[in-house]
Amino acid sequence: MTERSMQEPTLLLLTALADAPRHGYALILEIAAISGGRVRMRTGTLYGALDRLLQQGLVEVESEEVVDGRARRTYALSDSGREVLAAEAERLRTVASEAERRLAKPRPAPRGAFARLATGRGGFGRGLSVQGVFA
Repeated sequence: MTERSMQEPTLLLLTALADAPRHGYALILEIAAISGGRVRMRTGTLYGALDRLLQQGLVEVESEEVVDGRARRTYALSDSGREVLAAEAERLRTVASEAERRLAKPRPAPRGAFARLATGRGGFGRGLSVQGVFA
């Protein structure tokens, strides 16, 4: 899982379990909170992801109880899940740091043919403007 970037729902789900075990509905609420309301995980998606993460050994069932006549499982991040999440957090930190570094640099002036187009001295024929080329 560390060879490719982690899908956002998986990242959010593991993050939601990083500080405390949670049951399904609490996970849905926590994922919405972590994402600032941008991601609202549906029940089917959540339990499909939890089953996959259980098979991969990244999460484990902490407890099972019956609440209001319904079975409720509480999930926890496993030790290997914690390692995978830490590695993904480091990967994201590295990429974000590089993006910030590059954004802080001044943009170079256009060169070559593009510079001629950008300054209106392009070689596309008489009377053709940049707007005409890109319209």
